[in-house]
Amino acid sequence: MKINIIDIPKISDPRGNLAVIEKDCIPYPVKRVYYLYDVPSDAFRGGHSHKEQQEFLVALSGSFEVVLDDGKFKKRVMLNKPNKGLLIPSGIWRELDNFSSGAVCLVLASGEFDENDYIRDYIEFQDL
Repeated sequence: MKINIIDIPKISDPRGNLAVIEKDCIPYPVKRVYYLYDVPSDAFRGGHSHKEQQEFLVALSGSFEVVLDDGKFKKRVMLNKPNKGLLIPSGIWRELDNFSSGAVCLVLASGEFDENDYIRDYIEFQDL
């Protein structure tokens, strides 16, 4: 499964840290930015795959887990550092759960919203 945790360049000084996502930090131009917040700890998000779109997830605050599934193998990844991001290529089923109080998940997507790019049925996903 081609899942990468990418270090986000950061600049540290006595005033705090500054994380920078630019240039070649992620392998595509960002077309859409959105974030998840105030997710109840017993809820989950995601539950889909993309045909073309890639996504880069960052825990800006708090923590959450991402369950990744390529149809053969499943992997669980904890995101809890704002200077590390999870690159999810197309064709990977994802579910986000175990959100801590105050968690914020930033998503940098390679495409604008297109319902036709989503696979929301797990059986259909497995058939592909």
